[in-house]
Parts: sequence; C-alpha cells; structure tokens
Amino acid sequence: MHAVDLILKKRDGGELTPEEIAFLVTGAAKKSIPPEQLSAWLMAAFLRGLSIAEVNTLTTAMRYSGEVLDRGGLGRSTVDKHSTGGVGDSTSFLVAPIAAAAGLAVPMISGRALGHTGGTLDKLESIPGYRTQLSLREARRVLDVYGVTMIGQTSDLVPADRVLYDLRDRTGTVESPWLICASIMSKKLAEGLNGLVLDVKTGSGAFLKDIASSRLLAALMVDIGERSGTRTAALLTSMDQPLGRFAGNWVEIWEALDVLRNERSSITEDLRDLSLTLAGWMIYLGGKAESVDESRVIAEARLLDGTALDIFTRMVEAQGGDTQVFADPGSFHTPKFRRQFCAPQSGFLTHMDCGKIGWAVQRLGAGRERAGQPVSAHAGLEMLAKLGSQVETGQPLCNLFADDEALFAEPERLLTEAIEIRPEPAPIPALVGEIITAENKNQFLESPPRT
Repeated sequence: MHAVDLILKKRDGGELTPEEIAFLVTGAAKKSIPPEQLSAWLMAAFLRGLSIAEVNTLTTAMRYSGEVLDRGGLGRSTVDKHSTGGVGDSTSFLVAPIAAAAGLAVPMISGRALGHTGGTLDKLESIPGYRTQLSLREARRVLDVYGVTMIGQTSDLVPADRVLYDLRDRTGTVESPWLICASIMSKKLAEGLNGLVLDVKTGSGAFLKDIASSRLLAALMVDIGERSGTRTAALLTSMDQPLGRFAGNWVEIWEALDVLRNERSSITEDLRDLSLTLAGWMIYLGGKAESVDESRVIAEARLLDGTALDIFTRMVEAQGGDTQVFADPGSFHTPKFRRQFCAPQSGFLTHMDCGKIGWAVQRLGAGRERAGQPVSAHAGLEMLAKLGSQVETGQPLCNLFADDEALFAEPERLLTEAIEIRPEPAPIPALVGEIITAENKNQFLESPPRT
C-alpha cells in the first residue's frame, strides 16, 4: 500500500478498507509514514467525514497500537467517565472515588490542558508529589488496592493516537466528530472497560458549538463502545457557564475536596449535581444498580458517608501525593497576585461566553497554548455569581489569580466581552440535556451531517 493512494481515495470521497486504515495507524504508531502524508489524510477525513465502519476500524486499530490494561483478576467491573472538555470541570475527582466506593474499579487515564479547557493531569499535579506518569503495572497495583487510579497516557498506550492528535492540533483538524470519537474511544477502550459514561459538552464553552455535531459525536462514541462490548451512555451537558465555583488547577482540587466533605454552597451545587448524575450512570452501567434512579441514590450515599473522600485521599497518597495540604486547602492556595472583576452595571446575569472565560483562565497561567508548556498551580478564577444572579454595579463577579500581575489585562478584557448583564432575567440552560444510549443512538447516526 501507498499512503498517497489512501489520501486520494479519501479526498475523493471513497471509503477505506480495514486493511487500509490499519496500514495508516501502524504507520502513525511506528512513524513509518511521514507526518505530511498523515496530515493530508487527516484533512481529507475532516472534510469528507468517515463512515461508521471506518470510525470503528480506526478506533480498534488505534486501541491495539500499543499496550492495553489487563482487567483480569480485579474481581470488580471496570468503569470510567470521559468529558469532552470544559471550564471548571472537576467532576473526575468526584465521580471516580464515588464509583470506587460503590464497588467498581475506575482506571481513569486523562489528559492535559490545551486550548481553553483545563486538564485533569495538570490539576492532579498541583498536589505536591502526586505522580501521574505511572506505568500500567504500577497503576494496576493502585487499582487493585483502592479501586481507582488517575494517571496520564503512558508511552506505550495507544501510541498512534499521540501522533495523530499532535498532527490534528497543528493542522486545524481537531473539531471533527469522527476523529474525536476515534481518539477518545481508543484510549478509553484500551482500559478494558465494562462500562463508560461520556460527558459531551454543549454550548459556548464546548469544542463543538453545533448541537448536531455534539449529538453525532455522542452517538458515534456510544455506538463504538457498544460494538466493543462496553456498555456506554452519553450525556449532553451544558457548558454555558463555568461548572461550580473555581476554574484552574489547585483551586479545582480544593473545590472537589469541599464537595467530598459535603460542604455545600449555591455556587457549587451544579458541580455536585452533575457529578452525582455521572457517578450514578457509572454505577448503573457497572451493574451495581437495577436502574439509574437507584444508582443515583447509591452515589449520593457514598458521598455523604465519607467513603468517597477516604478513597480519593488514599489513592493520592498511593501515587505520592502529600495529603497534608488537604487539611486546609484554602491556605495552600498561594497565587502571588489577586484581582477582582466587578459588575459594570446593575441587572441580571443573563449570558456568559464560556469559551472566552476559559481563555481568560488560560491567559492567567492555568492553561497552555502549546503542548509541553508549563502551567501555574495557583492561577485561575473564582466565580462569585452564576447565570440568573441579580447583581449591583460594582459588585464582584469573579476573583482572578495569577503569578504575574501583568497577566490580568487580557483576562479582564475577555471577561468584559464574555459576561452580559441585562435588566430582565433570561432562561438558564438545563444542566443535563439529551441522554444517548444503545437504545436511541441510531436516530442520531442516520444521515450524519458533514463538516
């Protein structure tokens, strides 16, 4: 086979065979196909789209392009959750220990911040000493004892995805439902899961702004998961405002600890609610409940009785983290500079461009513009008001944190553009919208829209 022939075939709208896709994936993993040829094929796939058969073959080939996690001997069903990326999204630190406390195993492999969205690994590494780069053998030992491990992608896990994702990020081919599906699902299915819950973000802070593309992505991932033998469900959730109280790295760990300790506030209630919903679905798909309603009750019980907090703390210790800072997480939060962003007028908070708010957090130093760039553990943003809040002129809406005072100017401009205050209140988008499962996925897969 020749890569150029496959580029031309996809460019002209053809459907690649399983052997042709396997050739491309092997070439990516072994770096035997030049990056310019892989980039050309990715652009052709971005523009022409992929069939469901092609997505399934691509996902499977990428999944087995390296090591996979062996779930044999665990004695528990394995489940996981994946979010397509949001602002202030710290649900992973809640749902993983809750599901483990319910008797499931959660081998969570996560990524870093890129673009306007935060990264689970960067947040975990704000805990002094925490090791995210464990081998699969080390991760398995933590999983055996505590029922949960939260690590980064190893060098031998789905190597084809690392190559293809890096090229997609540099060639403008990230926002493709077909390529996103293969990237996400190849990594998740390499974990050897029995059940998988997908949190597909919609709204101004989502990667895919178009609701039809979000539905297609969700349905594709459910279809691919079910084909692999993994019970899969996707929830379309609102990212029209930051989730919870904080957006950043350490501040999101702090917020998760507060929720795990059952400290509640109106600002954090959406984070708590969504986390319990997602954990409930994990418990249901993992076979620990007969219904989603029952699984939600189990999830809340494991939160309220403190077992989820205990598991999270022990997992952090097992991976080298210093949990002494958990005793007073507010005191450990030590940004060099703080600034308040205040309401320019009185009225109701009616709209937030969450994408711009995410970029504001990134510009404060909490995120990165390119792979490998360092991030600040203590940079970020604290929301003091949410959509629907009635505010007065000069009332603080956000607290901003940075390690360099010169970094405040652009975030303040972005927040001025992002936040709208009007005389009358406006409807607030539902936190959880459609839920796509094996039973209804096909209606979203018929005549899928092309990019």
